[in-house]
Amino acid sequence: MVEHQSTISENLPLRLLEYIGRIYEKIINYERRFQKKLEKIPRPEFIVLYNGNETFPEYKELRLSDAFMDVQGLKQTETDKQPLELIVHVYNINQGHNTQMLKKSATLDSYSILISKIWEYRNSILTLEESLKHAIKYCIDNNVLKDFLKKHASEVFSILYGEYRLEDEIAVVKREAWEDGRDESKQTIAQNALAEGLTPEFIQKITGLDLKTIQELNI
Repeated sequence: MVEHQSTISENLPLRLLEYIGRIYEKIINYERRFQKKLEKIPRPEFIVLYNGNETFPEYKELRLSDAFMDVQGLKQTETDKQPLELIVHVYNINQGHNTQMLKKSATLDSYSILISKIWEYRNSILTLEESLKHAIKYCIDNNVLKDFLKKHASEVFSILYGEYRLEDEIAVVKREAWEDGRDESKQTIAQNALAEGLTPEFIQKITGLDLKTIQELNI
């Protein structure tokens, strides 16, 4: 499972645990789970590509076990193996980071350049819309994902615009929550994201709300 993130949540292992459980439910025949013979399943690997604007190390591991609460009388020693573990490998793919890895994939390296140009323009006086348009134009003019962007520029713009608008919305709600001394409203974020035309599945990934709740907000 591979996904990219512009912000890193310490709850990524928990979210990916939920995702992989749903995937196994879909690909494994229900009856085979009760047979005596061992049912082989695909070996999972969890990779997150970080492309945000904050300082982040080249590589970091996030572990599900870090979220476990100690239960009195059942606390394990440091030498005991965890009864359940999920490790997320987070790689910083911003320009100047993990250069050897990026060299192995021209597409990933080009994507990294596109994102770096977006951040570069966003850090200037340009608006989000102008930053995305300038970054896409820069890449086309400099033969970075040129063919793909010429064919799908509008779709790429729409996806990135939606993601960055949602990121800004989350930041605003968090700041207001801090200033007002109240909890942030995930449902408010979800409602605004729905109004922007983002999919419930994408909103679920960002907010952590269940799909049923998000779909009810869309009624």
